[in-house]
Amino acid sequence: MAKLIYSAITSLDGFVEDADGRFDWAAPDDEVHAFVNDLERQVGTYLYGRRMYETMVFWESPPGLAERPPAVQEYAEIWQAADKIVYSKTLSKVASARTRIEPELDPEAVRRLKASAGHDLSIGGAELAARAIEAGLVDELQLFVVPVLVGAGKPALPKIRRSLELLDERRFRNGTVYLRYIDA
Repeated sequence: MAKLIYSAITSLDGFVEDADGRFDWAAPDDEVHAFVNDLERQVGTYLYGRRMYETMVFWESPPGLAERPPAVQEYAEIWQAADKIVYSKTLSKVASARTRIEPELDPEAVRRLKASAGHDLSIGGAELAARAIEAGLVDELQLFVVPVLVGAGKPALPKIRRSLELLDERRFRNGTVYLRYIDA
């Protein structure tokens, strides 16, 4: 059975974007990007909300890719090779290959997908991930905590109480810390 993984870059105070919707402070350096690539190679399908998809579709055809660092080039290949499901009631067409639209997150459909998938699944977008966490669908949390305080914005995690078990951790030269959790 495949795992559903929520991976997010978050500020130290727990936000994926600031009060103005910006997340420029979250851009990974080459070391972090290479580590993310190693994690993402295991993902066969990305589950996105509309706004996260609109952000990530950049990777379908990044401008100037040949001049970018190797980790960036590799991530584009990883992203393009994966299937994508976008949960949206407003999006009518997609701008990437291997992508389909579903009107809403159906927990039973996700459970079936996890049971039949040959590779892990990743869920992106804090609001969609929060619904999946609350429904008990997420098997693993991978958080990249950036050493910045943004004060307010979109929370990385839902406001629920749940005990977690730390499976892995890593500190990067730029001060970012990777934390990997499962339910305790």
